[in-house]
Amino acid sequence: MSLIKSISGIRGTIGGKAGEGLTPIDTVKFTAAYAAYIKKTNHKDLPKIVVGRDARISGDMVHKLVTGTLMGMGFDVIDIGLATTPTTEIAVTKENASGGIVITASHNPKQWNALKLLDSNGEFLDAKAGEEILALAEVDDFIFAEVDNLGSVTVKDYLEAHIQDVLALELVDVEAIEKANFSVIIDCINSVGGIAVPPLLKALGVKKVIELHCEPHGHFAHNPEPLPENLTELTSLMQTKKADVGFSVDPDVDRLAIFCEDGEPFGEEYTLVAIADYVLSHTPGNTVSNLSSTRALRDVTEKYGEKYKASAVGEVNVVAKMKETNAVIGGEGNGGVIYPAAHYGRDALVGIALFLTHLAKSGKSVSALRASYPSYYMSKQKVDLTPETNIDEILLFIKENYKNEDINEIDGVKIEFKDRWVHLRKSNTEPIIRIYSEAPSIEEAAQLGKEVINQIKNIVG
Repeated sequence: MSLIKSISGIRGTIGGKAGEGLTPIDTVKFTAAYAAYIKKTNHKDLPKIVVGRDARISGDMVHKLVTGTLMGMGFDVIDIGLATTPTTEIAVTKENASGGIVITASHNPKQWNALKLLDSNGEFLDAKAGEEILALAEVDDFIFAEVDNLGSVTVKDYLEAHIQDVLALELVDVEAIEKANFSVIIDCINSVGGIAVPPLLKALGVKKVIELHCEPHGHFAHNPEPLPENLTELTSLMQTKKADVGFSVDPDVDRLAIFCEDGEPFGEEYTLVAIADYVLSHTPGNTVSNLSSTRALRDVTEKYGEKYKASAVGEVNVVAKMKETNAVIGGEGNGGVIYPAAHYGRDALVGIALFLTHLAKSGKSVSALRASYPSYYMSKQKVDLTPETNIDEILLFIKENYKNEDINEIDGVKIEFKDRWVHLRKSNTEPIIRIYSEAPSIEEAAQLGKEVINQIKNIVG
C-alpha cells in the first residue's frame, strides 16, 4: 500500500491501514484540511466547492467521502459527477466557487486514486498553500459544523458548457474541420474521456468516429498512461481502418496523445509543439514548457521571432511562468496543452479542437505535419541511491563538471549543449535521481544520459 502526500494533493492506493493507503480516514482528514484552509483564506460570503471525478472503480466511494466531509465542514458542494479535470477547473470559475477537488489519479493504474486541489481560479494550489494544508492535516484539529450549519449539495453537469467554451475559441474553426471530413479513432481508456471526447468531436463536425474503450466503468482496458506501448490496439486500428488521425487521453483527460494515419505515434512531446505552431502562426507571443520537455518548442517559438521560457517541472510551475511571461501557449511534454485563451490548465479537449483545426488548415496528413517539425529523441533513465546519499552534493558535482556549458538550476540541474540537453532531478518521494536527456537520435540521447550516470556511480561507488 502507498500513500503520497505532496503540496499538490494526496495520492494513494485504495485499502490497507490508515496512513498507509488512501483509506476513508485519510480521505476525510485531507479533505477536512483543505476545507479548513479554504475557510481561513476565503473571502466569499457563501463558500462553495466544486467536486468532480474520473470513472475509476474507487471514485464513487471517494466522492461520497469528500462530499460528506465538505458538508460536515459547512461547505455547499457543486457536484458535477463524472467530469474531466479541465471541466472541473472551468466549473470552479463559472460557479464563482472558493475552490475545487478533482478525484482522480490521472494516469496511475486502477488501484490508485487521488485528490487534486484547486484554488478559486480553478488552478492547482501553489506550494505555499499545499504545505499549509499538509500541516493542517497533521494537526488533525478540525471544527465541524453543527447541524443547522451543514452544507448542501447541488448536482450540475458542466460538460456541455465546457464544449461550448472550446467551440467559442477564436482559433477553433468548426467549418474547416467539418469540410476536411476527417476519420478519427479515439481511445478513452474506460474513463471520463468516453463521455467528453465523442460529443466534442460531433460538435466539431467530425462524422466518422471509431470509439475504443469509451464506456466509463473504470476497468481500464490497458495501462492508462497514453504511451505508444499501451496503445497497440489503437495503432492497429489506424492501419486497418485507414483513419486520418487517432487520439488517446488519460483517465482525467488533461493529456493528449496523437497518432498518425499510418499508426505511428505523433509523439507526446509534439502534441504541444504542433498546437503551439498553429497558435503562434495567428497569435504573436511567448511560450513556456517545463525543463524536461522537448527543445522543439523553443525552435518553433523562435521561428516566429518569439521567446521561449522553461519552468520547473509541475503544472503549477508552468502556469506561473506563463503568467509571468504573458505566454500565449504552454504546457508539458506529456501531451499537456495549456491555452490561456481557454483557461490555465492542461486540457485535452482544447488540444483536440486546436489540432484538428491546424490539420484541416494545413492540408497535410498527420505524418507530414509531424515531419515538418525539428526531430529530437528523449531518453528517460534514473539512478537508484541509498537514503543516506547526499543527492545535493552529487548535483553540485555534475554542475561543476559541466561549468562551461549553459546550466539551469531552477529545478535540479539541466545542462544545455548545442543540439542536446540532459536534466537531473531528485525525487521528492524516494532516493533516486531522474535523468532525462534529449538529442537528435535516441542512441545519442541514451548515451548522454549514460555518461552522466557513470559519473554519478563513480562518486557514490
